[in-house]
Amino acid sequence: MNVLLLVARICLALIFLNSSIGKIFSFADTQAMMAGLGLPLPGLLLLGNILFQLVGATLLLLGYKTKWGVILLILFLVPTTLVFHSPLNPEETTAFLKNLALIGGLLYAYVTGPGTLAIESKSAKSTPSEASY
Repeated sequence: MNVLLLVARICLALIFLNSSIGKIFSFADTQAMMAGLGLPLPGLLLLGNILFQLVGATLLLLGYKTKWGVILLILFLVPTTLVFHSPLNPEETTAFLKNLALIGGLLYAYVTGPGTLAIESKSAKSTPSEASY
């Protein structure tokens, strides 16, 4: 069971790591696209986007402060989904539903925790009085 929780964390984290790394290498193009949509301060929003994804995915992947990682990723996903993948646009239906599935998986990770194959699990054993997030 704990191996499956680790595999689930890896699967969830990979999409965010891939996305954030892609945005780093195409920063100018992504910023221009965001500016073209009329978003204010596209460079700052893009930097926040990258940081939320990188930090959230890394925390989730390592199983360290997992709940905070999940919160960061959901805080990234909700506005991104609404702005870029409107359910009112038929061409964005699949992307919208994919993001809803990601939110569902993240909520599941929030509720179940990272499992025992996680840094959080090891630190919780050494300091039982600390909260898990």
